[in-house]
Amino acid sequence: MPEFIDAHGVAIVYDVHHPETTPRAVVQVLHGVGEHAGRYAALIDALVADGCVVYADDHRGHGRTGMKQWNGDASKLGRLGPGGLRAARDAAWQLTGIIRDEHPGLPLILLGHSWGSFLAQMLLDRHPDAYDALVLSGSALRWPGSLNSGDLNSPWSDRAVTGMEWLSSDESVGEEFVADPLTTTTPLAKLFGVVDSARLVGRPRRNLGHDVPVLLMVGRDDTVGGPRSVHRLADAYRSRSGLTDVTTLVYPDARHEIFNDVSQAEARADLLAWIDARFPVRV
Repeated sequence: MPEFIDAHGVAIVYDVHHPETTPRAVVQVLHGVGEHAGRYAALIDALVADGCVVYADDHRGHGRTGMKQWNGDASKLGRLGPGGLRAARDAAWQLTGIIRDEHPGLPLILLGHSWGSFLAQMLLDRHPDAYDALVLSGSALRWPGSLNSGDLNSPWSDRAVTGMEWLSSDESVGEEFVADPLTTTTPLAKLFGVVDSARLVGRPRRNLGHDVPVLLMVGRDDTVGGPRSVHRLADAYRSRSGLTDVTTLVYPDARHEIFNDVSQAEARADLLAWIDARFPVRV
């Protein structure tokens, strides 16, 4: 279980998954708030089987990183610690540097889900030349009116059992999330505080200067942003950033976690087809 030390002395735990064949690309996975990289096993397995090396860390305050950071106190999971959101973003960038050093000749795809997708948006804005593709799931335009800061479970409140029904239409996903010792159900705003929550706001950078293909994947019933917000994000990448290859896929029966919902097999297949079209297997 490799790890690196970030600028504030926090040990960031991460995993590396290698395909059996010669790799075609590297995928850096950024998980969402309150969770950890271990929840992406099926997605990672599919990417590896398709010839990708996958790097996935547990972010600042989260999962195995958080348990080490907070000396085993699970009640503090999700709290970012010194440096806050900026430190979490910079630690993800630090892992990008490790990936580039270890696989200098391979295309690097940045894949972020939910909060991880917001970190991915920030990283692309700051370091557009570092990435060869961007994939965002459960994302949103990070702008007032396009990002839900209220009760994400509201549509299911009258029949809520776990309070996590917003994650997936598969009820077992919410149940497993609540039972997982490495997750927390504390809302983002409470974990991050007012200042760091405000730092999430931003729009894609103007004139990015590097034409990166972007894939946006969202469930129709996702309460974080949903299709309307994701379409606005796609428009911003085209009109503000000057990107020419921006694809949006909406999954009619899915909620926030498309890779853990009833259409997860379809979502994984769509992702692999999109990667295959842009990063074909080397002969």
